Amino acid sequence: MVFTDQRTTFTQGLRAIGTSITTKVQSIALSPGKFVEDFDNTLVSRERLIEENERLVNEARILQSKVQKLVSLTAENVRLRELLSSSTLLEDSVLVAEIIGVAPGVQHHKITLDKGAADGVYQGQAVIDAYGLVGQVSDVEESRAEVILISDARHALPVQVNRNGVRAIVEGSGRYDLLIAPNLVETTDIKSGDLLVSSGLGQRFPVGYPVGVVESVESDPGKPFMQVNVRPSARLDRGRYFLLVFSAIPTIP
Repeated sequence: MVFTDQRTTFTQGLRAIGTSITTKVQSIALSPGKFVEDFDNTLVSRERLIEENERLVNEARILQSKVQKLVSLTAENVRLRELLSSSTLLEDSVLVAEIIGVAPGVQHHKITLDKGAADGVYQGQAVIDAYGLVGQVSDVEESRAEVILISDARHALPVQVNRNGVRAIVEGSGRYDLLIAPNLVETTDIKSGDLLVSSGLGQRFPVGYPVGVVESVESDPGKPFMQVNVRPSARLDRGRYFLLVFSAIPTIP
């Protein structure tokens, strides 16, 4: 058969058939091993995909937290630029201070700043933000100062109507968004939309700082005084940075 296969073409057809059969038999014989190998590869690929997916999810969470922090820092940067821009309009010297504490409870509206006597801070010193008068320093330590806000129910300050100079007193209501101007009679020339600014009387606050805008003026015939509600100009319930004003006027300790 070997001699015939080498010398003639008689066995070529048989050899082709045999080769085809052998190939199929080998393929069938190798199929279980190949199936197991493919299955193992599939499991490995699935595990890798799961691990890769978890890694990507964790990276997405980290990036999201960084984006949130960036948004917060961007907003704070905008507020700080507004604050510093407002200081260029002032004739008085100012010192930037950061809030480090807020008094607990709703009865007392007080904050604590990170500047104190070592920085030249003094009792009665005016505190402002980029929009208006915030309050005054009520207590000073070496490296910190406590500030009572103008919205505190125990706080009062002299103001004047920017439109005509009419004098009044504005008191805190215990709410960050509301001040009250008491003891104004019906004939007082004050109306909704009037800007109230510090008058400087009492030598506590410098003259001309925005205090609030009159929101409503209500008159009751049965009462001797009008009800005048004022919206604070300063953003008393937000922000981290404030300006301590060093005024040339003397202060009362």
